[in-house]
Amino acid sequence: MPAGLLILLYLCAALLPLGLAWAQGLEARSIFDELASGAGILALAVILAEFLLLGRYRFVARRVGTDIVMRMHQLLARGAAALAVAHPFLYTTRRAPAPDWDVGRQFFVTHELSAIWPGMIAWLLLPALVLMAIGRNALGYRYETWRLMHGLGAALIAGFGVLHTLRAGRYSADPTMATVWLALLGVALFALAYVYVLTPLAQLRRPWRVAAVAPVAERTWEVTLRPARDFAFRYRAGQFAWLNIGHRPFGPHENPFSISSAPSAGPEVSFIIKELGDFTRTIGQVKPGTRAYLDGPHGHLTVTDHKAPGVALIAGGVGIAPMMGILRELHASGDTRPTALIYGNRNAAQIACRDELEELARAHGTRLGHVLCDPPEGWTGEVGFVTPELLRAHFGDAEHREWLYVLCGPPAMLEAVEDALIGLGVPSGNILSERFSYD
Repeated sequence: MPAGLLILLYLCAALLPLGLAWAQGLEARSIFDELASGAGILALAVILAEFLLLGRYRFVARRVGTDIVMRMHQLLARGAAALAVAHPFLYTTRRAPAPDWDVGRQFFVTHELSAIWPGMIAWLLLPALVLMAIGRNALGYRYETWRLMHGLGAALIAGFGVLHTLRAGRYSADPTMATVWLALLGVALFALAYVYVLTPLAQLRRPWRVAAVAPVAERTWEVTLRPARDFAFRYRAGQFAWLNIGHRPFGPHENPFSISSAPSAGPEVSFIIKELGDFTRTIGQVKPGTRAYLDGPHGHLTVTDHKAPGVALIAGGVGIAPMMGILRELHASGDTRPTALIYGNRNAAQIACRDELEELARAHGTRLGHVLCDPPEGWTGEVGFVTPELLRAHFGDAEHREWLYVLCGPPAMLEAVEDALIGLGVPSGNILSERFSYD
């Protein structure tokens, strides 16, 4: 299914309730009353459709891109929150119980508690949920705690929002529209159950064991998993998976990490993980044999489907993980295309898999360039950051405009590199990037 068709289907689902409201042909009220109803209808429809943008549905993410799906999820949620907040303040009609003769609720807006209390709860929860997502890092919540609160909060907002519109909505009194609201709520809750119930059930049949935990840089480890049963885990170099180590698959104890191993290397799967917080602080203490579960593969940071004449990999910090998988696979498969890796770190101790990178540079012919902010004495490589001038020096020739550029690292670095590459004439379609942070 083409990406454009997926986006069209999403828009149809989000706009369907508005279309049904218009089709009822009810006598128009004041412009502000109609804007109030429209804002509430659209906000609720977007919220329910948001459950399909969780980033877990490979048939969507692999066509549109995980980054685009997650960014849409964020921006649409913020737009829905703004519409929902404005919704009750736009009404100008008298707030009182509608008399029997006002069956179309043209002259009165109900203020009965039985009709509006679910909307009040959803109205309070939605902005709070959005603000908690924006400020998650500043608030200091553990990722697992935040994820559980986010999922439960979204389900409550969806349920109370639909209950409110069925009880108080002028247009939702129509049986067809009421049915659509219930159907959209059912789809949203199924999407949530797919992530938190159905996927964990499937993972129980495909358990993993930790095979090894090896240091590859300062406070950085490569964790290797081996299937605990006989099954195949098919993925492409550069993809990521949701990793759960030491916990049952039910619950919030999983995090997204890029796969650093090559698919052709065998059944084992590896991840490069840095001690940054939450459970990663103790990643080096994980014992071989510990039970683990994977949800994946996900992501579009792959080069196998692209026929570009060359491949440039640009990584920052632990963003080297998918690049290692890509380089390992290119070498193992005998891919003869020219490759280059620009790898930025704060200091030399943070360079992950340094010896292996040097070996790949020799054996595969990869052009390797390190960039350090705080270089040691006698350092002969690049110093500072991955700047437009550095990229121009490495990829400024006309032939490099046709290369494929794969980026992974801190958001600020990715934005700067993307802008610099486009400034060099590289088509945006030749730039693949992936980030796990969006604010």
